[in-house]
Amino acid sequence: MQDPLEFYSLSIQQFEEKLHQLKKQLAASSTIRLLVFLSIGFGIYFFFGNPKAMIAIAVVGFVLFLYLVSRHTDLQYKRDLIVQLIAINTTEINVLKRDYLSLDDGREFIDPTHAYSYDIDLFGRGSFFQYINRTSIEEGRKHLFNTLTENSIDNIEQKQETIKELASKPKWRQQFSAIASLVKVQHATQDIVKWIHNYEAVFSKSIRLLPTIFSVISLTIIGLVGFNILDFNILVVWFFIGLSITGIFLKRINVIYRDADKAKDTFKQYHQLLNEIETVSFNSDILREKQNAIKTETKKASAIFAAFSKILDALDQRNNVFIAILGNALFLRDTQQAYKVEQWIKTYRNKVENWFNVIAFFDAQNSLSNVAFNHPTYSFPIIQQGDDVVHAKQLGHPLLKSEQRIDNDYLIRQEEFFIITGANMAGKSTFLRTVSLSIVMANIGLPVCANSYTYNPIQLITSMRTSDSLTDDASYFFSELKRLKFIVDKINPKAKENKYFVILDEILKGTNSTDKAIGSKKFVEKLVASNSTGIIATHDLSLCETEKTLPQIRNYYFDAEIINDELHFDYKLKNGICKNMNASFLLKKMEIV
Repeated sequence: MQDPLEFYSLSIQQFEEKLHQLKKQLAASSTIRLLVFLSIGFGIYFFFGNPKAMIAIAVVGFVLFLYLVSRHTDLQYKRDLIVQLIAINTTEINVLKRDYLSLDDGREFIDPTHAYSYDIDLFGRGSFFQYINRTSIEEGRKHLFNTLTENSIDNIEQKQETIKELASKPKWRQQFSAIASLVKVQHATQDIVKWIHNYEAVFSKSIRLLPTIFSVISLTIIGLVGFNILDFNILVVWFFIGLSITGIFLKRINVIYRDADKAKDTFKQYHQLLNEIETVSFNSDILREKQNAIKTETKKASAIFAAFSKILDALDQRNNVFIAILGNALFLRDTQQAYKVEQWIKTYRNKVENWFNVIAFFDAQNSLSNVAFNHPTYSFPIIQQGDDVVHAKQLGHPLLKSEQRIDNDYLIRQEEFFIITGANMAGKSTFLRTVSLSIVMANIGLPVCANSYTYNPIQLITSMRTSDSLTDDASYFFSELKRLKFIVDKINPKAKENKYFVILDEILKGTNSTDKAIGSKKFVEKLVASNSTGIIATHDLSLCETEKTLPQIRNYYFDAEIINDELHFDYKLKNGICKNMNASFLLKKMEIV
């Protein structure tokens, strides 16, 4: 079992050594480029008056200088990649120390109407999303959001195998994330996909050979003029004929260029991510399926993306005055490149979206696999059918520090409901969120914070946090009623065959105690009749009486003790009904009364 803290610390040390070497290479590269530039200038000056020597020095020097510039750019990219890798490992060390509140919290994903995400702090400051999210591109971030909220219980064991395999490849995951973090694009991939899907060709097939034929004629005329076989004026006339033909197609070319320019950077950068996916070996079914999804019969998706990037770059060179005039006048260059864009779209329009989705999938899965790698003591749920829905040993909340966390054993069977009572601050709400989050983690294939966890997959639905809304003109009580109605509609056996795990923190908080007791009891009876399973936390001890009339109900509690005039909690789940409440004690202790 690899110690994550040791791995991250060693990785930082290794990358810092590489960074030091790259900085030295960059400094040397800058010096060499300067010397070459000065040498070219000196050579031209020294051989001034000798045209052949000057031209030779200029040509050789120019080619060499371009090579050095390209090499320097590659070194800069490697440096930036190493800097990102150091940052990735530094972040992981901080997160292991529970220093993660500066990370992206996904607050725009907060949705009070979702089945559970709002109640269990899945998004927002201090949320589970903020703790685990390591996505580098926006599409991956959205994919992670969808994974956390889809409430699916399908293929859990396959999901586990996916996470286990990626967790065993931390170097590959970090390399992928580092490359993705350097992706800087201004347009979302869904906009690019929409453009490609909706694009309608404007060039007929007859245009395909026109630039080639025109280029051959141009080169022939240039050669004949060079040998004084043709008059130079013929080349001038042909020059303007080329510009005229380009002018005919200019409007159509401009439309293609406008849209293609938005996609250029995306294809240039994303092909590297596809290459990372293509060049690694996977064994789990889901990973191999995703890898196969980016394969074609003849070419790799990364090569196809790279080729399209070059086509778009070539079209973008129309902004160079020299290329725009000579290229179009003699070779119909814009027409040729625009036609290539159209042909690429025609060939791959139905595959592009899937390729982008695969990249997003791996970006999101890296976050999930990172959880498994960072927590080697967590347990992957054992999936089995049977009476037990959840049977956990030493179940805890993953966002709490291990030295401060109090874990509990927990067993609940199908169609059972636990009613949990307890003093204020005794741990009821934390326990509800612990159970809820463990179900979410189990459903998406993650290991859970427990010594062992046997699980019969079930969908989750909660009502733990309700607020009134002045903008919607809804009172607190009415908001709660709407939430309970939402739950009833979901768990209605006639609506769906899916079984639900229902978690409630107080029922009918917005009404008087007598009305609450009557209504709560009827609602519990409704839940039991639905064949659902779940937990209800309450301060209403009268609700515990339902255990006597409904065999599906079991009472548990969290206790509080006053020792030496101080309030103490052990945060342990116990059988029975809580007898010790603490409101009056706290009022007196804080000198409120």
